[in-house]
Amino acid sequence: MKQSDAFLFEPEDFSLVQGGPLFQLMLRAGLVRPSMDMLARRLLVIVTVAWVPLLVLTLLSRQALGELAVPFLYDVGTHARLLLCVPLLVGAEVIVHRRIRGTVQQFLERGVIAAEDQHRFEGAIASAMRLRNSTIAELLVFALAVAGGYLLQSRYVAMDLATWFASPEGGGTRLTPAGYWYFFVSLPIFRFLMIRWYFRLFVWYRFLWQVSRRVPLQLNPLHPDRAGGLAFLAGSLFAFQPLLVAHTVALAGILGGKIWHEGATLPQFKVEIAAWVLYLMLLVLTPLLFFMAQLSAAKRAGLREYGVVASRYVAEFRRKWILGQAAEGEALIGNADIQSLADLANSFEVVTEMRMVPFGRAAVLRLATMTLVPLAPLSLTMVPLEQLIDRALGVFI
Repeated sequence: MKQSDAFLFEPEDFSLVQGGPLFQLMLRAGLVRPSMDMLARRLLVIVTVAWVPLLVLTLLSRQALGELAVPFLYDVGTHARLLLCVPLLVGAEVIVHRRIRGTVQQFLERGVIAAEDQHRFEGAIASAMRLRNSTIAELLVFALAVAGGYLLQSRYVAMDLATWFASPEGGGTRLTPAGYWYFFVSLPIFRFLMIRWYFRLFVWYRFLWQVSRRVPLQLNPLHPDRAGGLAFLAGSLFAFQPLLVAHTVALAGILGGKIWHEGATLPQFKVEIAAWVLYLMLLVLTPLLFFMAQLSAAKRAGLREYGVVASRYVAEFRRKWILGQAAEGEALIGNADIQSLADLANSFEVVTEMRMVPFGRAAVLRLATMTLVPLAPLSLTMVPLEQLIDRALGVFI
């Protein structure tokens, strides 16, 4: 990269979502502004295109309820994807744009990047923004959403049960009018939004990798955040929380369909749920692990440097107060040496407790808990309906 290219973008220009042909098209169509407001208008347009036609077509063909194995209004998975996941994926853009931009700016605001290395940092930003704006990348995402997804449709279409989107006919399967809209419009919209988020995550991964490998970071082992001054990166975990929740909502929709239409039980999927949550956690935690090498080196240097200082101080303290070399008349009680010794111990404890990753256990537990929330309603399927009613009435009687 030429040095002149590195200054095309600055930290305040960083955004994972404000780029690509579709974003420019939405700007011209009045569906978004640089401030990322007008979210309600975008959600209204997307839901109107992806879900409302399905409702209208199934009502006209009497497949919204009816005697089908899976009527439209009872298809939990479809509603979860189009009425919950899609708004979450679109709404996540606002949160990620605002929080991730602030996270990137803190590299400079906290002095983690030295002035002489700022051009390298801005070069990493410029590289990330060029990738984000790539027309080829967005076309590839579109192609995967439209073409690649159809390779997975056989398990939905090839079935012996009549549903609102397809029914068996002559040894094959015939799509209903609503089914055509679902497979050729609604699902591609959902897949495009989801795959595009994976592309954005790749941009984020690549950016943090370049920063962790190409930019010498000014990490301070004495920093009270126990992460050398990088604990602010943990904020990025919760910026992506809506994306993780969207994944879990999609899973909850699939499991709910199997429980209500196929007679499955929630405990049957405990392994799948655990694996899914682990995958989602690693999805956002992994890029922060790129800083382990620099954090580890900073901790080793801190233990060595402050260990030397501590050894010198306690040696002087011992000679003065233990071996009796204190000045005549100098009292131990109330002496500043005691407080200094305590301060030194506290400082050295900060160094020894410095983490190798810029996040703590509390952040991981909070992230996992919030990710699991969409699965909570499924726990009600483990209790008989009559028992639920009795318990509910017992609260008021």
